[in-house]
Amino acid sequence: MSRKIALAAAAAGAACAVAATAYAASGPAMGPAARIARPAFHGYYDGHKDTYLNTDVSSKAEAKAMHINYSAKIGTVKGLPEIYLVQGRAAPGQLAIFGSEPGESTYSPLWDETILTWKAGATPALITSDTQIDKIEKAGKLSERDPHVVLNCPIIKVGKGG
Repeated sequence: MSRKIALAAAAAGAACAVAATAYAASGPAMGPAARIARPAFHGYYDGHKDTYLNTDVSSKAEAKAMHINYSAKIGTVKGLPEIYLVQGRAAPGQLAIFGSEPGESTYSPLWDETILTWKAGATPALITSDTQIDKIEKAGKLSERDPHVVLNCPIIKVGKGG
């Protein structure tokens, strides 16, 4: 009896594999899949960490410094969510801060870069959400600047909880 169950399970597994292959073949052809080594980064969104890739930027200088692709074209895209980057003094463990994430209507893998700087006399605090940025700015401790740079940083994994 257990041999019949094992054979039935093997047949079902083979059928599933054939069905999955047929489904994949019916979509747009992108070529065979391959794996590459690419650095991934963490950034904060609403108190948790998301994982993202940094692939393209609309600034030649940043492209060279980050060892990523330069794309003037993405710099013309408007209405993007913000990615906040702290420049200069920062709290230990500070990461980029996202203004959106996958699953939200405002999410885009393209981001309008915003540079944050702690004002003189202010003690840097760990910033983990864009709403926190607004509160710190209203308290007069943080300033922001728009360098008019667009980054292509798709979030590839959404974190959980705070």
